[in-house]
Amino acid sequence: MATKRRPLHQNRKFDFRPNTDNFRLNSETPQCETRGKKPLPDPSSVQQVLLMMVLHVCRKSMFVDTSVKVGIYGGSLFIVSLLADVLPVPRTYFARSDNLFNQYFVKFGWGWTLCLTVPFVVLTSYTYCCGRREKIGQHLVRLGVATAAWLFWTKLFNYVENNYGRCNVADKKFQAKQACLEGGFFWHGFDISGHAFILIYSSLVIIEECRAINGWDSIRDMIRNETHLRSSRENKSERSALRGLTNEEFNVLQLSYEKFTPYVRSLFIAMTLLSVLWDVMLISTMLYYHIMVEKFISGAVAILTWFVTYRFWYVMPNVLPNLPGDGLFKYRETRLPRPPSFKRKATATKGQLPKFMGMPLYGLKKQDMKEDDEENGENDAPLGNTSLRI
Repeated sequence: MATKRRPLHQNRKFDFRPNTDNFRLNSETPQCETRGKKPLPDPSSVQQVLLMMVLHVCRKSMFVDTSVKVGIYGGSLFIVSLLADVLPVPRTYFARSDNLFNQYFVKFGWGWTLCLTVPFVVLTSYTYCCGRREKIGQHLVRLGVATAAWLFWTKLFNYVENNYGRCNVADKKFQAKQACLEGGFFWHGFDISGHAFILIYSSLVIIEECRAINGWDSIRDMIRNETHLRSSRENKSERSALRGLTNEEFNVLQLSYEKFTPYVRSLFIAMTLLSVLWDVMLISTMLYYHIMVEKFISGAVAILTWFVTYRFWYVMPNVLPNLPGDGLFKYRETRLPRPPSFKRKATATKGQLPKFMGMPLYGLKKQDMKEDDEENGENDAPLGNTSLRI
């Protein structure tokens, strides 16, 4: 007698459905074990991606190696100005002293610089100093020192021109510069270029103050991870850059970062555009105004003032004021040189991921780790060994 065949769906060999009994949560299973260790960042919108592209271009334009830029300034002031003194230069709109940029920007150059750098320093220092006013004031001291240096050098330049010059007539009543010019004569003096000084010095100050934005986006990740660590019952011993902040300081950091970041980014873009304008007007000054010696001396004074303050004074330990970005926690990126690889050009330091437009490329993490192991000789397997190490 023929046996009755079982339906196909009752055959256990062809039943590929998972056994849900193994996936049911036990009432004794802690809920924290079903969650991730750290929260993930929010997805980026199209507007955020476009903004990151603009900020990336601004960073590339602004943060050229300062030593290289200083060398370009010094070499251009000497070579371009010398060529402009001996060769005929075509006259353009910038050759007119009453052009729009000269009348409304260069003549008020330091004012425009302060209009952007002061709010930028206030907002950034308020954030990474967690609202502590004495720390914010210490960062504003840098701009006070820069303003005092600008006043001192411009007054000295005018003093040299007024007291060590002469009128083109021998009459004693025209021996003062103002009287000579009012009489319709020409004053022969050593006119050290105040325009060249203010353009170079403003550009260098803007570059240094803008360095506070380096690593600014990483503060969001630091706040998110620290919020998770403080709210969870585990990982109390885990170290983080924000662990030393009190609850009040951490709350101020959270609120100020979300509130001020759009303004910080807008000011950074505006400061980049202003720096580009100063470079364009500096080229115009090299071609059409003053002689080479007057421009070269003013440029050397501007570079020397920047070097003494930002490269010597502000880097001294336990001496105020501090450099931009020095606050209650560390967030700025510190890049160390890495030995070059024969297989690819090093794009980040060891322990850091390669980045595109300032964003880390997590997909290259395994490749980076594999190449590091090969460089250290950890992946040297015998030829006969066919096993793969993942």
